Amino acid sequence: MPTSIVILAAGQGKRMHSDLPKVLQPLGGRCLLEHVVVTAAGLPDARLHVVYGHGGERVRQSLDHLDVEWIEQAEQLGTGHAVAQALPTIPDDDIVLVLYGDVPLVRAETMAALSAAADGALALLTTRLDDPAGYGRIVRDDAGAIVRIVEDKDATAAERALDEVNTGLMAAPAVLLRAWVDRLDADNAQREYYLTDVIAMAVAEGVTVTGITAPPDEVLGVNDRFQLSVAEAVLRERSAMALMTAGVTLRDPQRIDVRGELTCGRDVMIDVNCVFEGKVHLADGVHIGPNCILRDTTVGAGTEILPNSLLDGADIGASCRIGPFARLRPEARLADEVHVGNFVEVKKSDIGRGSKANHLTYIGDTSVGSGVNVGAGTITCNYDGVNKHRTVIGDGAFIGSDTQLVAPVTVGAGATVGAGSTITKDVPADELAISRARQTIVKGWKRPEKKRT
Repeated sequence: MPTSIVILAAGQGKRMHSDLPKVLQPLGGRCLLEHVVVTAAGLPDARLHVVYGHGGERVRQSLDHLDVEWIEQAEQLGTGHAVAQALPTIPDDDIVLVLYGDVPLVRAETMAALSAAADGALALLTTRLDDPAGYGRIVRDDAGAIVRIVEDKDATAAERALDEVNTGLMAAPAVLLRAWVDRLDADNAQREYYLTDVIAMAVAEGVTVTGITAPPDEVLGVNDRFQLSVAEAVLRERSAMALMTAGVTLRDPQRIDVRGELTCGRDVMIDVNCVFEGKVHLADGVHIGPNCILRDTTVGAGTEILPNSLLDGADIGASCRIGPFARLRPEARLADEVHVGNFVEVKKSDIGRGSKANHLTYIGDTSVGSGVNVGAGTITCNYDGVNKHRTVIGDGAFIGSDTQLVAPVTVGAGATVGAGSTITKDVPADELAISRARQTIVKGWKRPEKKRT
């Protein structure tokens, strides 16, 4: 049966104390709302409707790439009022699944089960809590059907002993939900239309109210910074478990952050305090040392990333050795068996097979051939204050330490550049280039001394 998914995302989130709308608060590399939308979009034959309000245009602009129908709730008059804004465009024969933009961790399987349970019935998502104090309790009959939700303050002692509580997520046939929502009133202290009031209507009409139970970590709502941190911890644990189940070795599952999409081959090892953002792929046998950050990067088989390295938008070949304290910036492309060592920065450059830059070097806007050795302290001077220029270093070239290559410049294949040189003109293949002052010894020279007072 077709499913129309209504995601309520109009709340302001005052307890966040933020200029950013609550549903745009970041969680694991995505905002809260995007987590819900992306998960829901995976359900078969589903149409998504997002009801937005506070910070509306900002919410729409931030998530404009998502395939949803945006529906404005100009006045925030409660959850029932929010659902009413979406119902006019939903066919009667659809199942309506109501989700919340600030409840980001509900799994696709749970959404599907809730939707399936609403065939001719009202289905509620519930959870069981060790301490349910303050929550509305789910009261079931002997057959397991839900007969009512009783608020904590109104519950008897026996009802307070119940540990099953309402989460607010529900599903129902559109034709039934439309009739119930039309009858909602705002006769309450908040003067709002509460969606949960439809439960009593369903029971009164003899419509079965079915409960689908989810674990508490799936239905965590995010209303403040602490709850956001709790959700982050749950997401981190899920990511770690999925990686280890797929065969990845994590030195400490509690000290990894996946803020995007991380895919791994066989026998990958990741040490502590590593962060993965955007799309990252680690091929077979990759080892990542502690305290590394990888963003939108691919790493070839057998490559080792040593501690405290930052890789952003890089494409790294097989059997490379990167770091420690290396920085690869966007469009850094390394062939197989390349070594990029400590305090080396590479930006918008290609480095050929087997080449090495092991210490204290900047390589920017450069094409480096294969088998090249770049000495410590080398700088490709690629920026003249207005434009960027390219450096070309041919196969087998040897660049001595403390060299400046002032682009545009080419060092030919097999050429050697002496240490301490500033190269401003092309160096022919297989030739030696030296650009430095002749050493002079001043005999008898004495270092100045401070005058005594």
